[in-house]
Amino acid sequence: MNPPARPAAAVRAPGPRAPGHREGPTDVVAAEQPGTPQTEGQTGQADAERLGRLLGGPGLAWLLERVRQRMAGGRPLTGAVTLAHPDEPQRRAAERLLGRAPSAGRSLTVRLDAVDAILRRSGVSPDGLEAAVVALTGPVAVHADVRGREERAWEEAYAPFGALDSGLADWAERIRRDGVVRRLARTPEAAAPLVSAAVRVLRALPAVPPTSRATFAARHLSGAHALDEGTPLAALVLSGLRSLTGFPDGSGAEWRREAWASAGLLKDDVSSTVLTLNLRGTPALDWMAEAGEPTVLTLRSLTRHAPSSVLSGTGAVHVCENPAVLSAAADAFGSACPPMVCLQGQPSAAALTLLRGLSAQGAELLYHGDFDWGGVRIATALGRGAPWRPWRYGAADYRAAVPRVTAPQQLAGASAATPWDPALTVALTEHGVRVEEEAVLDDLLSDLEKQARRGASRNAERSAPSLPRSTTR
Repeated sequence: MNPPARPAAAVRAPGPRAPGHREGPTDVVAAEQPGTPQTEGQTGQADAERLGRLLGGPGLAWLLERVRQRMAGGRPLTGAVTLAHPDEPQRRAAERLLGRAPSAGRSLTVRLDAVDAILRRSGVSPDGLEAAVVALTGPVAVHADVRGREERAWEEAYAPFGALDSGLADWAERIRRDGVVRRLARTPEAAAPLVSAAVRVLRALPAVPPTSRATFAARHLSGAHALDEGTPLAALVLSGLRSLTGFPDGSGAEWRREAWASAGLLKDDVSSTVLTLNLRGTPALDWMAEAGEPTVLTLRSLTRHAPSSVLSGTGAVHVCENPAVLSAAADAFGSACPPMVCLQGQPSAAALTLLRGLSAQGAELLYHGDFDWGGVRIATALGRGAPWRPWRYGAADYRAAVPRVTAPQQLAGASAATPWDPALTVALTEHGVRVEEEAVLDDLLSDLEKQARRGASRNAERSAPSLPRSTTR
């Protein structure tokens, strides 16, 4: 059905124009609808049809965009806006709006105060330029208001970080400051469940006993694949657990596997291993101890058949960082060597499981590592999982070892605290020389030899036949 025709009185045909007359905004309005133009300051709704004819054409799109920018920035709609190198349609549109020809220079300048006054007087937009722009292009969000609402939303998304222990407080603050969550989640709406899930995971770590990542995720999150590689949650949790365990920087699949394992989350129960010497408690361990040969234990074997504490008479286990130390001890003392465990770098889940078990059985763990910042971090990570005492691993030992290094290497990386001996950090910073375990191997073997002799002496005393008691006749 066709719309009803407009009454004839509703349309006023334009009359003759004087020579040189230029059609202005009031002419456009008058040609479309009769009536007296509204006075300035009078309010009412903008007429969308007439407004579109006057201000909504492509030739003034640049002007609307400039006005929107000012509105979004909270700036007043006063003063002039200028368009460089306007084309002819843009010049004609400005002339039609202002009722005059703009300046003929290389730029086109329009005063916003003038446009506002024209819109009000003509009745096309009784509330002025701002109302006209909103009617034509939609609401304009003020940047300050948008930023304020967004920042409040981000604060709410970060709120679960407050439930973390003090040990992770610095990490949480760094994550907020560096914008990691913003890059992973993009919006506060997506960040809120991400942060909440990460906090839930970190509060349950380290996993004791160690378990597979999939099993842990199924127990604590939405499903077994929630911590799969490549997900934002896995990236955020991995960052947090590294701060929790002190696991060093690195890259690659193997590094990530070991980093997860440092908090007890495993890919499987056979990849994580630990190197030992002369531990006993199972037929296999007893046989290897009799032969004085090193043994590799898997996490699977440790969780299913934990070795008992059949140790030397002192109940001590010497723990080293590098395999060369354990190998040299096996060569030198064989089955007489005191029990040893080698971390081979950052303590694996298998190593932590073993050492925690031995400590719980009453063994005293004596630790030595490289005198460098990496070795210090390994020792710190070990201390989070099992208690230990230094084995020639203090400031005095380091200072005594530095002059004996034949080809000194400078310390690299950031410094780290040494809570078991705060003076060690000072000494390392002062000398700046790296001392590897192999450089002090003779001292370490000397300690093991003394322990081996004491153990042999006690064993001899226990196995010697008793003398018969003398009788008085």
